[in-house]
Amino acid sequence: MVAAGKKLPLTNNVVLDQATVLELVDQLRVSVPDEVRQARRITEEAGRITERARDEGDAIIARAQERAAQMLEERELVRAAQERAAELLDRAQAEAAEVRRGADEYAAGVLIRLEGECIKALTSIKRGIDMLDERHRPSGAATDDGRHASDDAIVVDPEEQPSATSRP
Repeated sequence: MVAAGKKLPLTNNVVLDQATVLELVDQLRVSVPDEVRQARRITEEAGRITERARDEGDAIIARAQERAAQMLEERELVRAAQERAAELLDRAQAEAAEVRRGADEYAAGVLIRLEGECIKALTSIKRGIDMLDERHRPSGAATDDGRHASDDAIVVDPEEQPSATSRP
């Protein structure tokens, strides 16, 4: 309209049809508010979407932090359980070593007493054999080296065997 309007001589002014300009302004008033309202709705919707995205982001961050805290707590519990298990294992090994030491001492004591009893029994057996040798040695029969022939041989009369309970 401005480009098609009549120009006033010697000025930059243009003459416009008043009715046409007012009609155009009315159309602008009617159409602009719809576009402004639509732009406002779009802006509000963008704000809601942004707010929803921010809320979801905060929720995701909160869940991640909660999960991280839970994992740290679980790791701490596992570490504490491992420490406790190591302590129990050490204590059990120490107790087992003590039990083994006590069992070894007991076994050594029993074996020492058994050795003493065996030595006593062997001594009694030796005396019994010597006594039997003395009974059955011929008197005065000597060998070339001055020993009696019966010194190397054990002669036992089956009817004169000593009982296990008798000691010389």
